Amino acid sequence: MFDQISGNQKRSYALLFLVVLLLAGLVYAIGLYFDMGKWFVAPAVIVALVMTWSSYYFSDQIVLSMSQARPATKEEEPYLWNTVEGLSIAAGIPVPRLYIIEDSAPNAFATGRNPQHAAIAVTRGLLDKLNRLELEGVIGHEMSHIGNYDIRFMTLVSVLVGSIVLLSDWMWRVGRYGGRKKGHPILLLIAVVFIILSPIVAQLMQLALSRQREFLADATGAKLTRYPEGLASALEKIAADREPLEVANKATAHLYIYNPLRDYKRSFMNNLFTTHPPVVERVKRLRGM
Repeated sequence: MFDQISGNQKRSYALLFLVVLLLAGLVYAIGLYFDMGKWFVAPAVIVALVMTWSSYYFSDQIVLSMSQARPATKEEEPYLWNTVEGLSIAAGIPVPRLYIIEDSAPNAFATGRNPQHAAIAVTRGLLDKLNRLELEGVIGHEMSHIGNYDIRFMTLVSVLVGSIVLLSDWMWRVGRYGGRKKGHPILLLIAVVFIILSPIVAQLMQLALSRQREFLADATGAKLTRYPEGLASALEKIAADREPLEVANKATAHLYIYNPLRDYKRSFMNNLFTTHPPVVERVKRLRGM
């Protein structure tokens, strides 16, 4: 478990480096596409560094804003606060900031760059539809993501993937309405191919958040609560709920304890490339503890 935590920290720094290269390459490819010349390399690197730096330090705020999460006060949500404070003591980490997403679909996620700057967001549906033991199981899982430094890795990916996709989409929109497309045909072709492939590569980065990360968080969460059945039952309820999570999107879906984009289960290929293990397998492992 401690080896996994150390590995997550190292992968976070490696991801930062790779994303700088990918963003720089994408911006430079856009420069080639619009015939902006070699002088575009330095600005491309600067843009990549700025985007990466801002993603690292402000990604939690961006993700919470995208998810329409609002702060949960002790006066409004004493039940939730009591659960989180107790598990924070058990996990040996600071109490994270708490947020509520006013949506009836049950789900939750953790975000932030480290345990000292972490946040947990839960939906109204999670609070309404789970009993106390099930809620503890979910919070224990999210606490484990924080303690294992998964949140740094997941949050960086969610924001940076979105940035890359938006840049690529912007290029096509500008090009469609008369942007400059001069230069050597081969370089132009390479630029177009890179721009097309960048969002795909970005999506593959999300797969770096392996299924084993979820299994590890399940196991560590069960260790915190000393009751694996709580999380197992919660996962079954969340998976069986048919209400869609309106604020979910492809950039943030992998953050949640259960993939809120339900249609992925119906396609073999989508299921093959999802970052979440099948709920059946997760429940089986929990009940085998």
